[in-house]
Amino acid sequence: MRSAPTILHLDMDAFYASAEQAAKPSLRGKAVVVGGLGPRGVVATASYEARRFGVHSAMPMGQARRLAPNAAYLVPRFGLYREISEQVMGLLRELSPLVEPLSLDEAFVDLEAGGVADDEASARAVGERLRADIKAVTGLTASVGLAASKMLAKIASEEAKPDGLRLIAPGTERALLGPMSVRTLPGVGPATGDHLRRAGITTVEEIAEAGEDELVRLLGKAHGGSLYAMALARDERPVVAERDTKSVSVEDTYDVDIHDRVRVRGEVARLADRCVQRLRAAGHSGRTIVLKVRRFDFSTLTRSETLRGPTDDPGVVREAAARLLESVDTTGGVRLLGVGVTGLADYTQEDLFAQAAADAEVSREGQAEPDAGGEAEGASAGELEAVGAEETAGPVERRWAAGLDVRHAEYGHGWVQGSGLGRVTVRFETPGSEPGRVRTFRTDDPLLEPAEPLPLVERPGRAGDLPPEVEAPSRVEGEEVVPG
Repeated sequence: MRSAPTILHLDMDAFYASAEQAAKPSLRGKAVVVGGLGPRGVVATASYEARRFGVHSAMPMGQARRLAPNAAYLVPRFGLYREISEQVMGLLRELSPLVEPLSLDEAFVDLEAGGVADDEASARAVGERLRADIKAVTGLTASVGLAASKMLAKIASEEAKPDGLRLIAPGTERALLGPMSVRTLPGVGPATGDHLRRAGITTVEEIAEAGEDELVRLLGKAHGGSLYAMALARDERPVVAERDTKSVSVEDTYDVDIHDRVRVRGEVARLADRCVQRLRAAGHSGRTIVLKVRRFDFSTLTRSETLRGPTDDPGVVREAAARLLESVDTTGGVRLLGVGVTGLADYTQEDLFAQAAADAEVSREGQAEPDAGGEAEGASAGELEAVGAEETAGPVERRWAAGLDVRHAEYGHGWVQGSGLGRVTVRFETPGSEPGRVRTFRTDDPLLEPAEPLPLVERPGRAGDLPPEVEAPSRVEGEEVVPG
């Protein structure tokens, strides 16, 4: 292990919720919960204000609502989060070529490899400067841990939360770790923690005192040996630059189980298209198509098919996913579906059969009557069914999820505060404005449309997105119902 605390662990503070508070002035200082809002949704992130009520990530959304009924519940805006993450990771890469992202909001950095720190003083200076730069660029806060190993740097950043910096000086690690719970160590979850507790081991110091042989007897050679080493503050794992992507996948959990086989096929086709979009965005193709099905009784089935060569053709992926679905019994209902691609490559090998089928389809479309359908090219069976249903039943009411960005032709940029019974409530404010006013519209109001998120920090030369009368709204919050 190195002799200077030059491994840095960065963790953004309550990332998703903090981004929403920064984007929405009326939510600053208030409880905010981000996640799936349906009956089967789970909490992705809770603001520190919401955590005081006991709300935490991975909690069922229904339980969160009971604990904090007055919190703001918002859907995630992953496009915004990815944009902020790219800004943060860019700052990290300016410090070192060895940056190991763990998620959108968390990463390790080897400062020594970048030549920016070689002792405690220089490491602390780099950490403080990084936190200031992140605040200036994104408007958000981050916590930084500095230590001589990855394990200790991550523990330090947890100790520093929120919005702080903690440095663990080499030589003090054992004293720091000793009184901590065994759950502090990586790899010790609820099951392992309970197993150790039944053996009378509850702290890190007690793990060290038990000895390696006892740990191996309790947990097995691999887990027991590594846990004993960590209890002695030994961690030789290097910071590894970004790993190659091994797979690309998408999945959806449904609020109500799907029983209609035709709809299941349509959902699988839609997921296959989304998966290919991600695959192409990453510049990859893949050879193995994977279908995931979680049924009504929570049993999860996975099926896969390996093609002759890698592909990024949506038609090929759709067809493979459809074939895999035929081997799965969904009569009892489906609560989750997913489509993925593995065996990634940087090139494609055209599937001649799929290409021939596509050419034949184009030929058939060319022979169709002018009013025979007009659906978009490549539409799945489910999409075609949906189009037919819309033509029969009339226009479908637009859905406005809480938290999403909108723009009104008269009032400018805002976000959806809630919707229902044919109405949508919008608060008109931007990251740089005062808390805005609330107005309610019909869900089909032609002047209201979805919008892209605004940057949290104003960029030079960017004009405001609200009309003058909305740029600096009154601090008095109210609601106005606007006729549709």
